Amino acid sequence: MPDTSFVRQQDPEFRQLIEDVLKEARRVGASDAAADVSENQGLGVTVRRGSLETVEQTRDRSLDITVYHGQQRGSASTSDFSPAAIKATVEAAWHIARHTASDPAAGLPDEADLLLEPAPDLSLYHPWQLNPDQATELARSAEQAALDTGPAIRNSDGASVGTHAGLFVMGNTRGFLNGYPYSRHSVSVSPIAQEGDRMQRDFWYTAHRDPAQLMEATEVGRYAGERALARLSARRIPTGRWPVLFEAPLACGLLGAFTQAISGGALYRRASFLVDSLGQPVLADHVDIHEDPWIPAAFGSTAFDNEGVRTRERRVVDGGVLQGYLLSTYTARKLGMATTGNAGGSHNLILSSRQTTAQDTYEGMLRRLDTGLLVTELIGQGVNYITGDYSRGAFGYWVQNGVIQHAVEEITIAGNLRDMFRGIVMVGNDTITRGTKSTGSILIDEMAVAGQ
Repeated sequence: MPDTSFVRQQDPEFRQLIEDVLKEARRVGASDAAADVSENQGLGVTVRRGSLETVEQTRDRSLDITVYHGQQRGSASTSDFSPAAIKATVEAAWHIARHTASDPAAGLPDEADLLLEPAPDLSLYHPWQLNPDQATELARSAEQAALDTGPAIRNSDGASVGTHAGLFVMGNTRGFLNGYPYSRHSVSVSPIAQEGDRMQRDFWYTAHRDPAQLMEATEVGRYAGERALARLSARRIPTGRWPVLFEAPLACGLLGAFTQAISGGALYRRASFLVDSLGQPVLADHVDIHEDPWIPAAFGSTAFDNEGVRTRERRVVDGGVLQGYLLSTYTARKLGMATTGNAGGSHNLILSSRQTTAQDTYEGMLRRLDTGLLVTELIGQGVNYITGDYSRGAFGYWVQNGVIQHAVEEITIAGNLRDMFRGIVMVGNDTITRGTKSTGSILIDEMAVAGQ
């Protein structure tokens, strides 16, 4: 059973460690310094066909140190927290800083941007006292539920149960010192359906910081089995241009593509099709994107970003118009702008439509699609963020008159993200969260579908 007691016990110890590191950085001559220390442990179990395949127990820790010599920066890390190791690591970072080129954008965040008061409790830590035997039985029950879905479920790629907990503390020489404990738990199943010489595999998973909020393991298995069975009707379709409905988990991926395009790193390198789009319409005029870093127990929740900058709730897209980028201190300086508290990524982005109604369930979105393609799996990368060109292998279902007719395989869908985002017809109320992104299914007005 994972011993999560270290999380609460080591918070004062880690804070003292950060203070010692910063003091050592000042001693060697650093003009500024930042450090973060983390320790996490976890348990992961995988079963296949009822037999235990792997049990993995992990415990990792790391101390990362960054020092500044004016606008020269050097970094080093260690897993040894002894005084001698800390001294050697600070000196290594200092050596690097003195031999790197000066970067005008380098440096710690301004003090006014930092969260200098204690971080609020966002309910990010919910340990799961699960031993390997209990995890194995849970995984077995999930896999068996998938196998029991129908006689055509004849095999399995396995079921997995994972639980992780950790503690993170960071600080810098401008007065920031904060941290929090966190947890993450998951159950996943990947069944294989077979009918004659046709075989199809699908999967489903549930993940949450709080184990009490996970789907029942048997429900995860049953739904994964139903998805695999539905794929057995797969066939190809003719090439054409059709409306395309992205299932909610894949719609989160579309939101992720948008996130990449408005991230500071891509923008200052001018490697995004949304360069200079601030204040411009980038999505359909009924679509909003809200960022809320303060949702209790959510994966993207945090009171401060990876630099210690306080996070804020905001509207990233309002009525289709881009209101703000995702910027760290460094990328903001490169762009001549102010940090948005997004060092490390976005914080609970929620995409919604002002036109969504109570009738826009999953079935309601199929009716809105009418005749076209429902996409449930994407294959390969195929996204050019410089031009916005989008081309992905896909699996899904052909829909006619709002009713699924059969599964579709060996196809490619293509378009341009700029046109796709502006061509969002509707967003469903079948909202799902994947990582830090939340959205319902998304209906695009038209895409090229390459079949036979």
